[in-house]
Amino acid sequence: MRQIIFGPPRDPMAPETHRHISMIALLAWVGLGANGLSSTAYGPELAFIALGQHTELALFLALAVVMTVFVIAISYNQVIELFPTGGGGYKVATRLLGKSPGLVSGSALVVDYVLTIAISIAAGVDAVFSFLPLSWGFLKIEVAAFALLFLMILNLRGVKDSIKVLLPVFVGFVTTHAFLIIYGVGRHAKNIGTLFPDSIAEAQSLSAETGILFVIALFVRAYGLSGGTYTGIEAVSNNIHMLKEPRERTGKLTMLYMAISLSFTAGGIMLLYLLWGAQPVAGQTLNAVVFGNILADWPMWGGVSTGDMLLVVTMASAAGLLFLAANDGFLGGPSVLANMAVDHWVPHRFSQLSDRLVTKNGILLMGGAAFAVLLFSQGRVEYLVILYSVNVFLTFSLTLLGLCVYYVKNRKSVDGWMPRLGLTMWGLLATSGILVITLKEKFFEGGMVAAIVTATLASLCVLVRWHYRQVRKRLIALDEILTQIPVTTTGKATPPIREGEPAAVFFVSSYRGVGIHTLLNSQRLFPGRFQNFVFLSVGEVDITLMKGDHTVVDLRHHVDESLRKYVEFCHAHNMAAVGYSAYGTDPVEAAVKLADQVLERFPGSVFFAGTLVFREENWLTRLLHNHTALALQRQLHIKGMPLVIMPMQVDTR
Repeated sequence: MRQIIFGPPRDPMAPETHRHISMIALLAWVGLGANGLSSTAYGPELAFIALGQHTELALFLALAVVMTVFVIAISYNQVIELFPTGGGGYKVATRLLGKSPGLVSGSALVVDYVLTIAISIAAGVDAVFSFLPLSWGFLKIEVAAFALLFLMILNLRGVKDSIKVLLPVFVGFVTTHAFLIIYGVGRHAKNIGTLFPDSIAEAQSLSAETGILFVIALFVRAYGLSGGTYTGIEAVSNNIHMLKEPRERTGKLTMLYMAISLSFTAGGIMLLYLLWGAQPVAGQTLNAVVFGNILADWPMWGGVSTGDMLLVVTMASAAGLLFLAANDGFLGGPSVLANMAVDHWVPHRFSQLSDRLVTKNGILLMGGAAFAVLLFSQGRVEYLVILYSVNVFLTFSLTLLGLCVYYVKNRKSVDGWMPRLGLTMWGLLATSGILVITLKEKFFEGGMVAAIVTATLASLCVLVRWHYRQVRKRLIALDEILTQIPVTTTGKATPPIREGEPAAVFFVSSYRGVGIHTLLNSQRLFPGRFQNFVFLSVGEVDITLMKGDHTVVDLRHHVDESLRKYVEFCHAHNMAAVGYSAYGTDPVEAAVKLADQVLERFPGSVFFAGTLVFREENWLTRLLHNHTALALQRQLHIKGMPLVIMPMQVDTR
């Protein structure tokens, strides 16, 4: 049943595996671009409504939105060039501005991706219920929860599986919306020629009545509230490690697809609002209203309005795309968590992969947090957009600031640094301006909550990193003592392995003090009991191993080198020793298979493993340390194999 739901396991060490799970530009556009494209379901609407009765400014607002999309997209192309292994905004801020800005950017991105899931599902549910009776509205949260669970299962199966399932939805959205934009604008073709001069004249008239400062303030406020339209543009740079080689070219091509489709759809929808005089209607999105106006006079067919049929298909595709956009949160969020785990900001388990080669723990956390947000907000899109925009534009601003700093510092070595700097500064002004406007206008309507949540997450990350650093200091001190024990094998005969006799079998990782501590303690507790000493090491394939084939070679070298040092240590002290290695995403499962092999050669063996024991055991130590030895002990005991755990006390005070 598990394999039916989640699919069979993949071999992470097979050379073809990465090629099978990586995406071409078209699939990446679907998987990573859906979030940006789906924002056209709510971003243009919020900006247009912010204009109030002064809709004559909508044409200029549409042009500003289109230009901003391309400026941000081109800026993130530069991120792809500088960081072709992924990481996006988090890595840019960390490497170019420092660890603290990197932490802020990473925390904002994690919150952003949780909100990506929540707002996409909430907006998708709203789109579905736009053409259902108002009395059915009480089912929205239940429908949202079902959609969330479905997407979690899809993503636990793997990136490509989730995208291929949702591909028809994406195609349906692009087709229906492109048709309605072209058709809707074409119906008013006679007005297109006068639209621009009429808009200028009306804007001048408004300026004469209210003053130029009022017009500027109104336009800037509406532009700031259009921020939801640009969300998702950063997704490609954050997840470029998922793309086909050459990644940089694939990433830039994906970004081009995304920028063209987003600018066309967002600008086109805003133009439709203006041409068709769209006005808000209770229980319906503004997109549903304007599309309904466009299709209202379509002929009947079989007693049913063809316009109503197409409207249902269009809104269903919009809802489907919004659910697909939530998929971006399940792709990007775990990726950011994995990068932060490598830097010790969050528990290391977030960099681990499942047997389907997805960051399972990150997916589960994203899904659980998004469900909590949906319950807290009751799925109110207008509230979630504010929370969402604050974190998105905080990350945008830090990323673009990092690029500006990079070009200034490296102006002598970067070709064309001046145009690049100018473009990046333009993007920085736009994104930071939207951030400030959003916080100012909506501080007490969600902006404050977004700031508090992001700051709280960053504080927790500081606590996690502090704990890991304290533990690392203690382990380094132990390494300096135990791994420096003299090892001399020159001129000594290698003690022979005694086949068929019991062995002391040690589960080890790197050549560190913990392993030597376990070996010496086994000798102290069982003096003279064993003549054979076997070392088992599992190379764990995590998210860092899926960013390039060369890292697999590095992992094999590291594991083999560590085993060689343990064996040489035993030989230097006249002990017969041998080492075995295995590789996989689940170290416990791989270690149990190695144990079965060892027992065939050395029946009656006793297994040993070391584990850290803290003076003050608490929720933090239980969360940050996976206690692999205890999990391994349970599995071996079930098979009737004895495993002795050697505790090593650690004081983090």
